[in-house]
Amino acid sequence: MPPRPTLTSHLFVPLVKTFVPFVVKNRSPPPPPAARPRRDLDICPRFPTLRRMANLSANLLWCVVRIGKDLNWWVKKTSDPINWDKIDKLSVIDPKQLAYLLDLLDPLRDYGLSNDIVEAAFIPLQIQEKNADRTVRLIRVNELVTESDEQIFVLPDLLNEEKSPYADFLDHITRLRVQYLNENVNFEQKLTVDELEDHVRENQSQIYIEGKDLHVFQEVADILEFIPDGYEIRADDEGSVRGGDGSDEEDIDVGDGFDIETDEAIAEDDTMRWDDGGGGEEELVDDYGEKRSDRR
Repeated sequence: MPPRPTLTSHLFVPLVKTFVPFVVKNRSPPPPPAARPRRDLDICPRFPTLRRMANLSANLLWCVVRIGKDLNWWVKKTSDPINWDKIDKLSVIDPKQLAYLLDLLDPLRDYGLSNDIVEAAFIPLQIQEKNADRTVRLIRVNELVTESDEQIFVLPDLLNEEKSPYADFLDHITRLRVQYLNENVNFEQKLTVDELEDHVRENQSQIYIEGKDLHVFQEVADILEFIPDGYEIRADDEGSVRGGDGSDEEDIDVGDGFDIETDEAIAEDDTMRWDDGGGGEEELVDDYGEKRSDRR
């Protein structure tokens, strides 16, 4: 026999069947998700991929740099000490060094050099003022590293260590340099990326053994100037540039006369590749034109 109906089933079940569909049908829709606030800083609208400043590098607005014993620029202080001052021996590429590296990068454009990767790897800076302690204050500017007509310094964006934009840049130019050499040098066997990286590591190890600090200019130049010993690039590409002892290379000498107070003799290194033709630290700063604050 079927179960005997109760008073509860007679009253409750019809109510549920009547009102539950009505409530479901007439309930308010959920509110739309809140719009996410924009956190990016558009460095340059011409390069959309440069809208990458949601990371910590956006916090860097200025830095104070000094001339080292090697006549290169080294960071002394930044506007973001929580993040940037943790990086040991942070160096800056000056306008003359930058022009030299851009010349070395130019042949790689035929092999897929990406302006986006180059721009993302460096933070452009310009002189704001020269301090009484013989340091220089640089401020961040909205300039293209590869196309600017201004004299700019550049700081490598390497906050995220191996995943930084600067690390991506080094990987990018290493692969392109290998492609370029394989195309323009008559190797018995194709050059590999590992061989170039071994050369770079060997040079860097020697620098550390000698108790020196690795400057970012030298790190980049070691890749862009690499030619295996005993080989040369065809004359129609780079002239008679020969690997090995560099006897056929055209070196750019550094002018003397820098007035830097130090008890140690200044030994030339591979980062000194241009002729300043000037004298003294003050003249070196003046060579880069007016202070940015004077042009406002």
